[in-house]
Amino acid sequence: MFLLILCTQVVIAQPDSLQHLYKKRQKAVIIGSSGAYTGSMVALTAAWYSQSNRQSFRFFNDAREWKQMDKLGHTFSAFQISAISSATWQWSGMSKQKSDRLGSLISLGIMSSIEVLDGFSAGYGASVSDVVANAAGTGLYWGQQALWNETRIYPKYSFHRTRYAPIRPSLLGHGLAEEMLKDYNGQTQWLSVDMDKFMRFPKWLNFSLGMGAEGMVYATDASNRNAGYNPYRKFFVGVDFDLTAFKSKSKVLNTLIYVANMVRLPAPAIEFSQHKTKGHWFYF
Repeated sequence: MFLLILCTQVVIAQPDSLQHLYKKRQKAVIIGSSGAYTGSMVALTAAWYSQSNRQSFRFFNDAREWKQMDKLGHTFSAFQISAISSATWQWSGMSKQKSDRLGSLISLGIMSSIEVLDGFSAGYGASVSDVVANAAGTGLYWGQQALWNETRIYPKYSFHRTRYAPIRPSLLGHGLAEEMLKDYNGQTQWLSVDMDKFMRFPKWLNFSLGMGAEGMVYATDASNRNAGYNPYRKFFVGVDFDLTAFKSKSKVLNTLIYVANMVRLPAPAIEFSQHKTKGHWFYF
């Protein structure tokens, strides 16, 4: 939250005081970022690795597991960390171009450290496909800044609780907080396109493409089918609300808007799955 608040600040200072102000802000960014990183790693370890034994570092090929929903989650996280880190460094006085580069590199570093934790955790392992997904998320952010000098396509996340988590709570999560992280059956990963950046379109309304999956109690399709489940992918086309179109004079409110805009709010969508088409008035 510290980083998110920093992202929304506006520099109001006279030229002769900017250098001193920026030095103070850069120190604040370094201290705040270090604290936020340490805290997030501790929280992630408690939520994800606390019940795993340690092992010698190894790699594990999980590219075919969970219908690749975990890979889309890596892409989402890498993008958001890149964007937040860049905005924070811009607030500290660094140019946008340098901030974009540094923010993207920081994102890759943070996401790579998660792979190190995976590599030392029994039952997991460092994943090359995760590294590729991390790079894709960073590239989605950095590439847009290089091409348009702004973000026009946003990855977003939505979640609904499913009947699968209670079947294997140790793997899919026990309670809402864990399920949001671990139950891929309830997750949908979206790409939200800011249409008014390409054509005449309402600023608050976006076009969105989504992907989800269901029928997964085990990681692989074979294990799920052997247990009597039918794993399948779901694809979506829908609309989305661009909350950043609404600006406020309140820095706190703008921060909350920024965070809320990472989530695709319930909205109409068309689902394509199992050779069928289904409409949803409010899909989350």
